[in-house]
Amino acid sequence: MGCTNPFAPSFDENIGDDKPPISDQKDINGVFQNFQYSYTFKDTTIYGQLLTQDFIFTYRDYDQGFDVSWGRDDEMRTTLGLFQNVQRLDLVWNNIILLTQDSLTANVVRSFNLTIIFNPTDVIRVDGRVNLALRKNPESEKWQIARWLDESNF
Repeated sequence: MGCTNPFAPSFDENIGDDKPPISDQKDINGVFQNFQYSYTFKDTTIYGQLLTQDFIFTYRDYDQGFDVSWGRDDEMRTTLGLFQNVQRLDLVWNNIILLTQDSLTANVVRSFNLTIIFNPTDVIRVDGRVNLALRKNPESEKWQIARWLDESNF
């Protein structure tokens, strides 16, 4: 008579043909897949690969009444701070509202839901849209985000 050790489960042979957790970013969906992965696992290495060197993030400061922008270095510092100060991030990508694309550039407007859990009693929900300008590197053939215009309710 044997027993099953719950701390050493058997290997799951029923893994389907699901997409891998990290994309090669050779298509636009791969950018969104890696974005979601980086937020779920708070992975700045994957997140940094999403951004071009000349990346610009812009959001509307409604209290001050003007737009605020920053570059890649500030975006990486801000994202690292977010990743370090939350217990969990749940990002859900919703419908693509607008997609214009040619061989090397794309503009994507997509809705999302983001749940930021600092602790069980401090939870913030953000609903909105991202307006992304993407560029494809002709050498690596990877898509990256060049500009992010935040259209969220936060």
